[in-house]
Amino acid sequence: MFAKRLKILRKDLKLTQSELGKNLNLSQRAISSYENGLRFPDEQILNSFADYFDVSVDYLLGRTNIKNIYKNYD
Repeated sequence: MFAKRLKILRKDLKLTQSELGKNLNLSQRAISSYENGLRFPDEQILNSFADYFDVSVDYLLGRTNIKNIYKNYD
């Protein structure tokens, strides 16, 4: 689920893998590996993705379909 959600979030922002990698100090190859399910990020990188896309880690992992529970209370 993580790989699919990462790719969707990136494409929603119209970013290339290289652009996302540059923004998060990761290589294009790393982003590609995450999106293709070949690698899984460590806790720090997972949190970086969540912060960057303003979603919860639970959303990235497929544990919920709510992107960010705190936005629902604004």
